[in-house]
Amino acid sequence: MNAAGDLTEAPAVPSAGRLTRLFIPLAVQAASQSLCYPLVAMVAMRGPNGPSDLAGLAQSNTVLFFLGMFAISLVPTGMVYAHTREGYRRFHRLTLVIGVLAGAVQAVLCIPWASHILFESLIGLPPAMAAAAQVSLIASIPLQVLFFSRIPYFVAMYVGKATGIASLATIGRVAFTALLSPLFCLVGAVGPVWAVVALTLPVGLEAVVSGVFARRFIRQLPEDTAAPAAVRDILRFNLPLTVGGYFLSLATIGVAAFIARAPEPEIVLPVYYLVLGLANPVAFAATRMQTITLMFAPSPPVRRRTLQFSIGAGLILGLIPLTFILPGAAEMYYVRLQNLDPQHLWMVRRTAAALMFFPLAVALRAQIEGVAAYLRRSVSVLIGHAALLATIAGGGMAALALNLPGYLIGAFCLTLGSAASSATMHFSLKLGETSGR
Repeated sequence: MNAAGDLTEAPAVPSAGRLTRLFIPLAVQAASQSLCYPLVAMVAMRGPNGPSDLAGLAQSNTVLFFLGMFAISLVPTGMVYAHTREGYRRFHRLTLVIGVLAGAVQAVLCIPWASHILFESLIGLPPAMAAAAQVSLIASIPLQVLFFSRIPYFVAMYVGKATGIASLATIGRVAFTALLSPLFCLVGAVGPVWAVVALTLPVGLEAVVSGVFARRFIRQLPEDTAAPAAVRDILRFNLPLTVGGYFLSLATIGVAAFIARAPEPEIVLPVYYLVLGLANPVAFAATRMQTITLMFAPSPPVRRRTLQFSIGAGLILGLIPLTFILPGAAEMYYVRLQNLDPQHLWMVRRTAAALMFFPLAVALRAQIEGVAAYLRRSVSVLIGHAALLATIAGGGMAALALNLPGYLIGAFCLTLGSAASSATMHFSLKLGETSGR
């Protein structure tokens, strides 16, 4: 048995076509998940405080993802440990317990004094944005639990290499969100809370449908021929991935804090989040290179092939958001749909151009994360994510000292941070190979 157990194939070099067929459904699934957020942005943007409601919702979502970072790190953990029936059952139980705990911590942060410290003192949001962030965080507690409930079903389908089937429920979620968002605007159900409702109902549907799709793959899991890993062993493997994921989420919050301290944050932050609403889906699609990499034994030829594929996928994904800044498309999406003041379109275009290489940096980072997870070097992932956080902290302070505009600070920090993380993980793995560990 190889490092990741029975779930992987022989260490043959996968063809570009094979990688493409596996990656496209995953990319569509990931990108479509993130597209739900710009869809509901129109609901928040039409609230009584307009851009402040949108920025507050975005900050609330950032905290939501920070608390739910276990959800992202549990996917590679499941692909390593949930490839037998008992292993899957143990992984499923662990996932649900962590989801309930994440929801409980989120509820504590909704207490007024705690939310004041978080959103106003630490992040530095203006009062109107902080108020919108607090109510959004309260409303999204059920959403947090639902996010965790889907994970075991996705893992079962990924282990079965049914990436196409796994993407169907998510596509349905996006379609439902696309129906609800304009409907809410039409009937006047607008503002940050209604935006959260428009997110939550489709995720509930996605969880139910994913469970139905996953049943046959769960039944196909082999019986255990040896004692499966204990829950504590699964958790021990997952913890460095989770802590590293928290570094990623904390870095995102840190970027917002730097922008909030740059000139005109009340203008720059809403513009930045609108553009990021399109850049994030393609960057999130790029993170699926980790799942692809976990499906193959990382021999040197396989590593080179997945690395080459990551470069190509990252460059293509980076071009997609730029189509929305073309004449006509920019006015249609940002002005008409997202209610942006037309005089700020120039800032939108510069921000989108500056984020062009962000998906490439993420794809490269995800590829080496997959290699490290397969080799069970989760500490290397943790070290890489720590380097990302440190790079963003240093880069953000330097950018403020140079008086760079906030939209450039965000793009610069996100891209450079992921690049530094990739380089650090490569060095860590190479050092481990050299030392024979």
